[in-house]
Amino acid sequence: MKFRTAFILIALLFTSTMPAYAVAPLAGMPALLDQNDIYAADRPNQLSEAVKDMPERVYVPNHTSNTISVIDPKTFKIIATWKTPKGPQHVVPSYDLKTLWVNDNEGNFLTPIDPLNVTIGKSVAVHDPYNLYFTPNGKYAIVMAEADKQMVFRDPNTMAIKKTVPVKCDGLNHADWSKDGTFFVATCEFSSEMILVDTAKMKVLKYAKIPTTYNKMPMPQDVKISPDGSTFYIADMFSNGVWTMPANDFGKFGFIPTGKAAHGLYVTRDSKTLLITNREEGSISVLRFSDNKLIAKWKIPGGGSPDMGGISADGKQFWVSGRYDNVVYVFDIEHGKYLTQIKVGKEPHGLTIWPQPGRYSIGHTGILR
Repeated sequence: MKFRTAFILIALLFTSTMPAYAVAPLAGMPALLDQNDIYAADRPNQLSEAVKDMPERVYVPNHTSNTISVIDPKTFKIIATWKTPKGPQHVVPSYDLKTLWVNDNEGNFLTPIDPLNVTIGKSVAVHDPYNLYFTPNGKYAIVMAEADKQMVFRDPNTMAIKKTVPVKCDGLNHADWSKDGTFFVATCEFSSEMILVDTAKMKVLKYAKIPTTYNKMPMPQDVKISPDGSTFYIADMFSNGVWTMPANDFGKFGFIPTGKAAHGLYVTRDSKTLLITNREEGSISVLRFSDNKLIAKWKIPGGGSPDMGGISADGKQFWVSGRYDNVVYVFDIEHGKYLTQIKVGKEPHGLTIWPQPGRYSIGHTGILR
C-alpha cells in the first residue's frame, strides 16, 4: 500500500510539472506520413490532386509599388503585373491549397489569387493583415495583425472573425507549429520576444525574451521547426544568426551565427538542410539539421538583399525576393550557386512559388505538410 501511494504521488508530481502543451495531437490534424519527418509530404514533385494541374508561377508582392509580379519560372519572364489595394507583404497559400492570399497590409485587405487560372480576384476587407497562417487542422485562419498587436482567428474561407487575441509584445510576425499541432510559437520582432500559443484554446501561454548578443537588441524574424519536431529555428536580423529553441523547453535558447541580418528560413525538399537568407550580406547560408553545422554559403555577386521566398516543386531552385534591390534572385540548390536575378517592382517581399508539394498549408509563403 505504501508503494502504491508513493507511486501515485510521484505520478501526480510528474504530471503537474509537464508543459501545458504536452497533450494529445490537435484534433482534426492529418496524421504525419512519417513520425520522424514533419516534411515527408513535401518531397520533389509530390503534388496533391488539388494543385497538380496548376501552372508553375512565381507570385511576387511589390510592397511599395502596390503590385504583384507574375513570373514564369521556365523563362524567367514576367507574364503579368496586377494592381493590389496597398502595401502587399506576403502571398500565402490557403489551407486547402486552392487559393493564394495577398496580404495587402496597409490597404487592410486580403486579395485572392486563383492559381489554376492565374487570375486575381476581389479583395476581402481584413484589418492589418501583415501575415497569415492556418491551424494544422484547417479550422482557423490566423491573421497576424502586427500594428494592432493582435492574433485574429478567422474562418479560413470567409475570413469572418471567430476570436481576437491581444498580445503583450511588439511586432507580431512569423510563426510555426509543433509536431503534434497543439501549440505554435511566434516572433515579436520589435520587443525581442517569442510567444507560445495553445492552438485549440487560442490562448497565449508564455512569453520569452531572446538573449542579447553583440550589444544589440535581438530582432527575431522567420521561425521553422526541424523535420524531427525537436527544435525551433529562429532567424534574428540584429544578432546575425539563428537561435535554436527546444520544442519541449520554451524559452531556452542556443545560437548559431550565419550572416548579417538573418531573415528567412526554408527547409529543403530532402528535409536535410535549412536555407537561411542573410538580408544585409547578400548571401544564403545552408545549415545541416543532423549536427547544426553550416555547410555552405551562396553569395550574390555584388551583394544583395535576399528576404523571403520559396523552393520550386522539383526542389532544384530557391527563389527569393531582393527586398531593397527591386529584384528576385534565383539559386541552384543542386549545385549550390546563384543563377540569376529578375527585375520586378519596388520593395518585393514575401514571394510564393506555386504549386508546391504537400497535403495542406499552414501559411506564410508556403509551409506545407
